[in-house]
Amino acid sequence: MENKEYSKIYRIIHWAIAVSFLLLLATIFLRSTWLNKNNVADIIQNYLMSIDLSLSYDQLIRLAKQIRQPMWNWHLYIGYVLVGLFAVRFTIPFFGQMKIQNPLDKNLSVKEKIQKWTYIIFYVCVIISLVTGILIEWGPKSLKKSMEGIHVLSNYYLIPFIVIHLAGVLIEEVTSKKGTVSRIIGGLKG
Repeated sequence: MENKEYSKIYRIIHWAIAVSFLLLLATIFLRSTWLNKNNVADIIQNYLMSIDLSLSYDQLIRLAKQIRQPMWNWHLYIGYVLVGLFAVRFTIPFFGQMKIQNPLDKNLSVKEKIQKWTYIIFYVCVIISLVTGILIEWGPKSLKKSMEGIHVLSNYYLIPFIVIHLAGVLIEEVTSKKGTVSRIIGGLKG
């Protein structure tokens, strides 16, 4: 199989999506660990107790949520950026760029078919994440809770995909497709 040359638009979209996903992961990680509303409420409560003040637990949780709100806003903004990036990603194949190839093509090797299916599964999960995120923010309130559940579940694909993607790139870099990293960073022919 020949080495692929990546156009400038391909590289820009690829890296913008990659950075956006890493930033989203950072907000998810912080929200579920150090900046978990219960942890923040406990920190506030411990401080208030040290100066002989107190708030109810409900007040502490509301205050913790207000402290975390800017981080949540970043999660939303990055989500909107991803909606735009994926809209571009799925539109530009009509202009001859970043074609989405058919994994059912009989000319593909088993390895190539697996790669193509992995990307299709990834794209389906991304679409689910983006649509449920939009519905959480803009959809009917009656759907919010069920969309939140689906949104959280749909995000479990991201870390395994990143690991598989990086492992695949590294394997190709040291075996059959030397120069893959150089081409996706700088567009240089390998």
